[in-house]
Formats: sequence, C-alpha cells, structure tokens
Amino acid sequence: MPSTKTKPLTWIGLIASATLGVMLTGCRSEPARQDQPQGASTTAKGTTTTTAAAPTATAQAQATIKGEAPAVPNAAEAKKYSGTKLTFYGDPVALEFDKIAAARFKQDTGIEVTVLPRPKDATETYATYQRLFQAQSGDIDVLMLDVIWPGAFGASLSDLGPKLGEVAKSHIEGIVQNNTVDGKLVAMPWYTDFPILYYRTDLLQKYGFSKPPETWDELEQQAKKIQEGEKATNANFTGFVWQGKAYEGLSCNALEWVYSHGGGTLVSDKKVTVNNPQVAKALSRARGWIGGISPSGVTGYTEEEARNVFQSGNAAFMRNWPYAYALGNDEKSIIKGKFDVAPLPHEPGQKSGGTIGGWQLGVSKYSKNQDAAIEFIRYQTSPEYQKFRAIHGSLIPTIPAVQSDPDVVKALPFLARTKEVTLVARPSAATGARYNEASIAFFQGVSQVLQGQDPATVLPQVEQRMQRTLP
Repeated sequence: MPSTKTKPLTWIGLIASATLGVMLTGCRSEPARQDQPQGASTTAKGTTTTTAAAPTATAQAQATIKGEAPAVPNAAEAKKYSGTKLTFYGDPVALEFDKIAAARFKQDTGIEVTVLPRPKDATETYATYQRLFQAQSGDIDVLMLDVIWPGAFGASLSDLGPKLGEVAKSHIEGIVQNNTVDGKLVAMPWYTDFPILYYRTDLLQKYGFSKPPETWDELEQQAKKIQEGEKATNANFTGFVWQGKAYEGLSCNALEWVYSHGGGTLVSDKKVTVNNPQVAKALSRARGWIGGISPSGVTGYTEEEARNVFQSGNAAFMRNWPYAYALGNDEKSIIKGKFDVAPLPHEPGQKSGGTIGGWQLGVSKYSKNQDAAIEFIRYQTSPEYQKFRAIHGSLIPTIPAVQSDPDVVKALPFLARTKEVTLVARPSAATGARYNEASIAFFQGVSQVLQGQDPATVLPQVEQRMQRTLP
C-alpha cells in the first residue's frame, strides 16, 4: 500500500494530484435498518420499503436511467470468452446500472454476468470479503472495492496491469497509485466521490435566507427556523439529516465535523490525535442536533434513510454523496427543482472538509474466469460507460477527460459549486491492513458520544484503541 502523510486536498487538487496516496471510502450503503426514519417503512422481515413519496433506490434508478447503455468498445476481444458465466458483487444503491451494464455486456459479447448486491454497508462488505478470501472461494469473480481496501485485499486480487495497465493511465493518477499494491494494479478506478450539503432552495427563500449556511451555527439557525415553521403543517418535518448509524459512514461524517472544527485528521505523524478539545466540541455539537434539528432516529440512518427523508420533502438539509443529486432531480421526485447543493459547513476560521470517497473494481484471484472478468471491468471503467453513469446517476468519473465532457459538466453542475471543498483522507495509509479496526474504534466512540456519553471519557479510550492499530 502506498504510504503518504494525510494531506487535505481541494477537489481540483484531487483531479490534478499525481501523489494522492491512499484515499478514503465513499461509505455509501443500502439501508441496514435499526431505527425507523420518517418517510420509510420496514417490513416484518426487516427489509426496507418506502412510501410513494420516497421510492427505493432501485425504483428511482429505473426512472432516472433513460438512455441506453453504451456499446461495449472491447466487444471483439471479449467475444473470445463468449459463454462464460461471471458473478459480480455490485452496488446496492446503483444496482440498476450494474444490471444494465451486465445486460449490454452479454448482448455484445455473449458473456453472462449475474449481478448480486454487495452487503448493506461497507463494514459488512469488508467482513464478507475477508471470509471469501480466507476460504479462497471462487464464487465471486468481480468485486466492487472501497477506495481504502486495495492495500488490505491486494494479495487476494488479480494483477490487472498486463491487460488494463495502459488504459489505467487515462484515469486520475492518484487513484491508480492507490490501487497499485507491491507493483501490481489490483483494482481499476470506477467512480470517485465526496460529500455535499443538500438544501431546499424554496424553503430558504420562504424563510428569508438568501444563501445556504457556511458555518455550523448558521446551519443550526436556518434548520431550526425552517423546522419550526414547517412543523405547523407537517409533523414529520425535520431540519437536518445525516448518517448517524454506528458504521463506516459515521466515520466519514465525524471526520468532517472534526476537520471543520480544527480538530485535525485523526492521525498525524504516526500519532492518533482524536483526543483534543476541538474533537470534543465537534462531537458534542452533533450530539446536540439529535432530538433537535435532527430526528432521534438519525442514529440509525445510513445514506438511504437520510435520502428518503429529504427526498420525501421532510427535511431542509441533508449531508450525502453526489448519487442523491440525480435521484432528487428525477421526474417523479417531489423535490425536483427545489433543492441545490453547497460545501458542508465549518467553524469560523476553519475550512469545510469532505471525506474522500469512491469505489474500484477488482477480480478475485480465486476466480476461474479471470480473462472474461477483466473484460467486464474494462467495459465498466471505460470512458463511454463512465460518462453514462455520470449523466444518469451523478457518479463522478475517474477519467479527467470524461469529467470535462460538456454533457457531464451539464449533468454535474455541483462540481463547479463545490470545487474549493477540502478533501480529507482518513488514516488508511497510516493503519494499512488494520484500517478497519481503527475505523471501528472511531465510529463506535463517536456513537457513544451521540448516545449521550461524555467525550472526555470516550475520547481517551478511542485514542488508545486507534493507537494500537498503528505500526
């Protein structure tokens, strides 16, 4: 795994960086329900359904994806493996894209791809991959990989360099470096990510706010005023939704709170830095939102619970990833044309921070269909398919030339409005294969504070647990 010091970057810096090193997870996940969010319901078996006002991600994707998947540019080469059957662990949030890709790939090449949604959150997915690789299972051929995982799983992933190394040169160099372990390209960049603040433009105007909040104090003031006004006619309305469940996504949210309060980036110069007054202040602030401008159930929210509430028209603000932009602007969305995005807030004198995210595609070393699997990845990461996903799913391409395509620029206008966001990496470079342990220690501690425990008691314990993950 590449080893670099954690260095905040702007979005422009991410694109230009040739030495990014290890980037951090997008953290997106399908719901793994604990609490019941407004605007959604839970079946007797615990699976999630939603009200008519908040369709599921799959239903939304079907409505959003209006174009036809692009042809497979490498079809002639891939046809050599016609008749091969592959299994792909795909994206549970954008599953419809994966199914469309699989159908077009079969049509053009004769290779059949069964798409299975990966487990419901990144932490569960990591544990599942560990079990698969330990068993040397050939059940899965192609896997989507969080951007922090190549170093941890590199020994169990195929070297894509001989076949895809040349095309990898067209992708953001820093991500390619991140995916190169011991000189081997073990994953191809698929899409990159960073979080943004979604806000209801109509409600800001209604309550006399001329612009979205820039500081956390402003967010609290705006959210409180709008919430108080809207509750008169909508008892379910809330001010601000985010990802509060104790999972990888909470690490992303909390890192942003900490960085934007001047609390650092969790690890610096091989020393854990979570036990400081700014971290305590940031976590205490977030604890104060719960039951106030945020619903009590937010401590069970992942990305989709938050999106369902916001897209149902039941929240003024939301912290989420770019994928929610296209879904919110779908023709059937009740908030279409009524929202926009901005950088996440910060404390006065500090900078907005967004956790670096993104996903890669890799081939299991234990797959019996290596060549066909690599051709499927070639298609999924091609300029043509990255453009298709960007336009229809707000998924940010990892190919700079595709990012600057006029059609992509039109589909992703928020890139221009958020270009000065400081992108912050979590300490995967410092912790290496033990990053998951470090993240669990962090988000469990954050969760304890959100549940009411004193940061002064919790943070020293988190510091000790995280310090043990460093070499």
